[in-house]
Amino acid sequence: MAEKVMSKERLAYTIDLLITMVVEEIAEDTGRDFKEVLTDFLLSKTGKALYDNDTKLWCNGPSYIANIYKEEVKHKNLS
Repeated sequence: MAEKVMSKERLAYTIDLLITMVVEEIAEDTGRDFKEVLTDFLLSKTGKALYDNDTKLWCNGPSYIANIYKEEVKHKNLS
């Protein structure tokens, strides 16, 4: 069976929607402001990996991605 190809526009929309859900979850869990979390997330390795099609991170759900980000922040704070 041939692999279906997602258009760039649809992929970008999917990633943007995922980011919204991830940031909402993190903001709710931490009590931080949505805009502050959004900025931090977009500058993070996890946020950048979402836009890297090779990682396929966007194929995962928002809670999984939020947990990866939380681990990244935890390790960064321990350094």
